[in-house]
Amino acid sequence: MVCLRYTKSKADAEDILQEGFIRIFKNLHQYNFKGSFEGWMKMIIVNSALESIRKKKMDFVDIQQAESVNQHISNYNAINNLAIKELLLLIQTLPNGCQIIFNLYVFEELTHKEISIKLNISESTSKSQLARARQLLQEKIEPQKVNNKKVFETNE
Repeated sequence: MVCLRYTKSKADAEDILQEGFIRIFKNLHQYNFKGSFEGWMKMIIVNSALESIRKKKMDFVDIQQAESVNQHISNYNAINNLAIKELLLLIQTLPNGCQIIFNLYVFEELTHKEISIKLNISESTSKSQLARARQLLQEKIEPQKVNNKKVFETNE
């Protein structure tokens, strides 16, 4: 699931997972039993995904007017009403930069400063990419919200 959030295809996710497992086995002796083993493995898998992204030399664009994008986002928290599979599919439709920043900020809980260091981008680029990702997800979720409401209204 982690690898699929950083890619557009199942094949790319499988490649990242395989590379991640190779790194885990090669570095197993470095696990120091501090923190969860699962968390340590996840960090290696995420770093493998980021390494794959860096190899592709992806450009991150600083989207102008990030604050105005944030103002247009509705307070409706439709993400809570989505199944995990549906959310994953929506995340995979995001442009690459937005997808990666969204994953690092939301799922990996990194700060914009940490993201900027990991991806060698500015903090403002990270912020604007996140704002754009939220806007795009909101636009994709809103029609589903309306369709679900219509379904519920006709069944009552």
